[in-house]
Parts: sequence; structure tokens; C-alpha cells
Amino acid sequence: MNQSPPAVMRAQVLGAFGEPLRPSELPVPSPGPGEVLVRIAAAGLNPLDVKIAAGAAAHARVRPPAVLGLDASGVVTALGPQAAGFAVGDEVYGMIGGVGGVQGSLAEYAAVDASLLAHKPAEWTMEEAAAVPLAIITAWEGLVDRAQVSGGDTVLVHGGAGGVGHLAVQLAVARGARVWATGHADQAATLRGLGAVPIDFERSPVEEYVREHTGGLGFNVVFDTLGGENLDRSFGAVKRYTGHVVSSLGWGTHSLAPLSFRGATYSGVFTLFPLLEGEGRAAHGRILASAAALASEGALRPVLHGDGYRLGDVDLALKDVERGVPAGKVVVRVA
Repeated sequence: MNQSPPAVMRAQVLGAFGEPLRPSELPVPSPGPGEVLVRIAAAGLNPLDVKIAAGAAAHARVRPPAVLGLDASGVVTALGPQAAGFAVGDEVYGMIGGVGGVQGSLAEYAAVDASLLAHKPAEWTMEEAAAVPLAIITAWEGLVDRAQVSGGDTVLVHGGAGGVGHLAVQLAVARGARVWATGHADQAATLRGLGAVPIDFERSPVEEYVREHTGGLGFNVVFDTLGGENLDRSFGAVKRYTGHVVSSLGWGTHSLAPLSFRGATYSGVFTLFPLLEGEGRAAHGRILASAAALASEGALRPVLHGDGYRLGDVDLALKDVERGVPAGKVVVRVA
């Protein structure tokens, strides 16, 4: 049965772009049709949250005042009408909001479209689960849905120690691919631990590492998590004719000539679309359920940066995300 939540909750609210988030008390939302009320345990932070707070992400359609935070883990405390698939007391995780006028995870409670959620794998802590949703959905849509990575493929992940990259590496390995990943020299041990052959992008130009690792043929799949000039470099690293480049940040202006001359193909990933448009939300829930199955097999383990971020420390946490962390994700404990 539904549990009675308190009347008000703590939250961190963006009052205006460019200002620090402010601690506030807000009414606890009531779950509508198809929604469940989740008591938030932890909130994962992404570079997109930093851009939204600064007013540098018009595509996210956020209008202050707003509660940010895309990723969450927590416990279901109430069910709205027609909510299916979950029961009160279930531990869940998902990419729940923080864009498009949908309340985010930097609050004690959120009313969440149940189709966006999956059951949290027992193998993960709440903090680990909160680190996963946006990153694994992005990686899954790129490597599985678009590139259809399978056994024997050679896969290059750019930014392999990052929030999306470290899960993309593990996902490709789990699907039987041979994986390489770019990073800084001091990230080499992390990349090896994830199952990838490290490539120091600062010392090895594209032509050199393509020659060294593929005999000059190029990689079957190149997954770009960095955008900008790195996407242009990706066009030169992909295999001729059958190669495929996927990018989660392919928003700039790029010459397609290097890709066309190799006869290769390209796909873009825009993970926010279901939250913004309400279309395809169930796909997010299915991806998270599949990720939970990989976790139960020991094939997927999120990496956390630091320990002890609390809801009141969110501005410090966002600054750490903005500066960049050596590996993995920044997570804020809410409950």
C-alpha cells in the first residue's frame, strides 16, 4: 500500500541561470497517471547539469526556477493511477527529469513516469545506481541500437574513463568486442581495469594509433563521447566501407568528406528526446533493465568519483563536474 510522505521536502533550486542553487522547501508532488512517487536516495550529476545551470543548454528547455538533476536512485513510496511494473518499497533507478519542465533528482521526492525506471540491481549501492542512467542509456543507444556491436568487433571509445565512456567500454566488452579507449596517460590503469587497451591521445595522433592497433584498417565502431574536433578525428579512425561512427555530442559543424572518402557511416545519439517529447520513454526503462541484468552477471560496474557529497554540497559537486574528474561520475547523496 502507499506510504504517506511528508507535506514538504528539501530541494536544491536553480533560481536563475548562472546563480548557485539555493536550498528550498517544496511541496512533495503527488504521482499522476502512470507515475510513481520515488523517495530519492542519490542523484547522479552530469556535465549537462553544469551547462543547464549556467544557461548554456537551450536544447534542455529548462526555465528557472527549476529542480535540476537527470539521474536518480531511490525507493518507490506511492503509486499513481495506472502505474504498472513497480510496488511500494521497490528500489529503482532512472533518468527521471531535470529538463523540459520535469522535476529533477536534487530533491527528496519526485513523481516519475514509471516507464523511465527499472529495478535497481542488488549488486549496486544507491550511489552506484544513480551514476548510471544517462551514461548507460547513451552508451546503449550508440553501441547497441545504432552500431549493433557484437562479438569480434573492434571498438574505439573516445574518453573511455569518463561518465559515459567508462560504461561504454564495459558494455562493448560484455558484447564480445575488442575495445580500445583514448584518455590521458594517467588514466591508462583505469582503462585497462575496464577491459580496454589504453591510447594516450596526447602522444599518439590518429594515423599512428590506427596503424599500430588495426594495421591501418581502422576500427569497426568509433564511439565519440567528446564532440568537437574529436568527432573529426573519429572520421579518420573508422574502418573503410563497413565502419560506423557514433557520437553523443555531434552538434557542431563538421566536414563529412573524411567519412565519405572511407565509405563509412555515422549516427547521432540524443538521449534527452524521450524526456523532452514524451516519445520512446519505455525504451529507457528497457535499457536500464538490460543494464541491471549485466550488473547481476558482474559485467557492469559504475565508477564513482569522491565520497560524501550531500544535497547541501551540490554546488561543490557541480564545480567538480565542471573541472572534470579523473574517472567515473559525481554522485550526491540525498536521503
